[in-house]
Amino acid sequence: MTTHTLDLLKQRRSIYALGRNVSIPNDKLITLIKECLRQSPTPFNNQSVRVVICLGAHHEKIWDTTTKILKDMSKDESKFAATQAKMDGFKAGFGTILFYNDETVVENFRKQFPPYEANFPIWAEQSQGIAQQSVWVALAEQKIGASLQHYNPLIDAKMTEFFEIPPHWTLRAEMVIGSIEAPAGEKSFLPEEQVFKVFQ
Repeated sequence: MTTHTLDLLKQRRSIYALGRNVSIPNDKLITLIKECLRQSPTPFNNQSVRVVICLGAHHEKIWDTTTKILKDMSKDESKFAATQAKMDGFKAGFGTILFYNDETVVENFRKQFPPYEANFPIWAEQSQGIAQQSVWVALAEQKIGASLQHYNPLIDAKMTEFFEIPPHWTLRAEMVIGSIEAPAGEKSFLPEEQVFKVFQ
């Protein structure tokens, strides 16, 4: 692994103070995200990951809608201020990438390869993680911050309605992206002996 690769992995942090001062043109940003997805591995090359890229008003609509859903669920409006601030922070970003699994692909491969049937849903989630990491690191190289959110399944129905999502796609994560307005905090690590076993 090169120093450059390690540097990029270290740059990939959860950035919550996001803005709209993104210098890369939209078309290049979209191409970058698409290429990251294409180059991310999946089991048997089944390519089960789907992505919806939302910029501008579409991005804002996601967080306005999520805010409304959470507010409607809140039993104590006086305690909603912290959640509102979090939602406002997401909305202040430049865009949102919705990550989906195509369940039809997963099911078809379960049928085609019975010995691995139980593994394909697990592998689909691993494919999600790889795709999300690929996009996240590529964005970090462009000095674009991101954080990964999981308001699914609360927002699934609305996202399906807004963005004409096929019924066999399942929302797995929402990646908020934007300019880095404040750095991430210090990152802590578990003791090495708790994480690694090395035999040589």
